[in-house]
Amino acid sequence: MAKIKIRPLDDRIVVEPMQAEETTAGGIVLPGNSQEKPQRGTVVAVGPGKLLESGQRGELSVTVGDEVIFGKYGGTEIEVDGSDVKILRESDILAKVV
Repeated sequence: MAKIKIRPLDDRIVVEPMQAEETTAGGIVLPGNSQEKPQRGTVVAVGPGKLLESGQRGELSVTVGDEVIFGKYGGTEIEVDGSDVKILRESDILAKVV
């Protein structure tokens, strides 16, 4: 897991996607452009939570180190310190792997 040097705001979460599968279940090697976008990753940073009307911060349901499943095209992909990461809103996360 990379040590990330950015701090997400509000209910945003930084996820390091897992590597795409390079072979199929049958053992066929896939070229780079045919690989599926990964939809799983590890949370590397979380924001403080969404600011509620009451002035309080809402608690996030994920923490650093959690493995999550997110939408294929959700969030924004960026590169930080040589690592590709995704910045997602908490609502873009579909499930937490337990």
